[in-house]
Amino acid sequence: MNAIDNWYLENLVCPRENSKLTQVGNTLISETGSKYPIVNGIPIMLLTDVEQTIELANKTLDRHTQIDDIYFLETLGITTQEIKELTGYINRGKLEDFEVDPVVQFLVGATNGNLYKDAIGKLKRYPIPDIRLPEVDKKTLLDIGCSWGRWCVAAAQKGYMAIGLDPSLGAVLAGQRVARKLNLDVKFVVGDARYLPFRTDCFDQIFSYSVLQHFSKSNVRSTLTQIDRVLKINGKSLIQMPNCLGLRSLQHQANRGFKDGDNFDVRYWSIRELTQYFTEEVGSSKISIDGFFGLGIQGSDVDLLPFKYKMVVGASAALRKISRFLPILKYFADSVYVESFHKQRLR
Repeated sequence: MNAIDNWYLENLVCPRENSKLTQVGNTLISETGSKYPIVNGIPIMLLTDVEQTIELANKTLDRHTQIDDIYFLETLGITTQEIKELTGYINRGKLEDFEVDPVVQFLVGATNGNLYKDAIGKLKRYPIPDIRLPEVDKKTLLDIGCSWGRWCVAAAQKGYMAIGLDPSLGAVLAGQRVARKLNLDVKFVVGDARYLPFRTDCFDQIFSYSVLQHFSKSNVRSTLTQIDRVLKINGKSLIQMPNCLGLRSLQHQANRGFKDGDNFDVRYWSIRELTQYFTEEVGSSKISIDGFFGLGIQGSDVDLLPFKYKMVVGASAALRKISRFLPILKYFADSVYVESFHKQRLR
């Protein structure tokens, strides 16, 4: 039987009906008979009869039965050419001999942003960001859209009991390997942000970065409804989102004729809109600056970037400092955080 941590059995529920689950062999079964497979200790909690937010979720549903596969490369959401190159990279040696996991080497561009394109296949260390949360002692944190787990690692290093959720089986398996290599207890679930497979009042903190920005606004609202349900009273959420008035944001919107975007395109929000949506669905919300001149810029990774991008990181950091004296600058940042305080259940 596929071993599974007791935490899952105590805290997972059916994403369709929020009912308890029972493990039978390599499957979790709900009270009404819905079945969810377990692969390498990771529950796959995707619903099969809904339209997915991203195509790689369908790949996960199609490929998870290939039990002899440890990478599930087809579920990563990278191109056929990138899969070919990654396969060649993997064949260079044994998994344990790689300083940085091969999947992370090739996912870094997709997960961390365009500034990291030159780092693909060349990482000398894991690009673990500085998560803007206080150090704690074992509070539970859910990272929605965790991919290979960089923010989960950052949270675990600050004392959180981190749980990562993502629709890509290959990505969360990479996250599982990374956490083990770094001797961190991080748990992973394959799932859909709109149908969170966790019991009510499960988490002290919810975090998400570079994920909800790709959802339609109706899907964002569905996700916020779920965050409201699984977040404890007096818990908090911290969600990164794109601001429509940022310099690079305006450029990208102009390039597509200021249309809303399709599929996994970035959707742009006004500060007022973000405050309204998050306050209505989660709780009292405020906006803070993440960065300028693009999305995903992390000062902690400056050593991994070419000189031209180091300048961008430096300029973004300088403007953040200036914003302490000019708060109006938040209206022109490209990337912002929405922090919501869950004082009471809204429904």
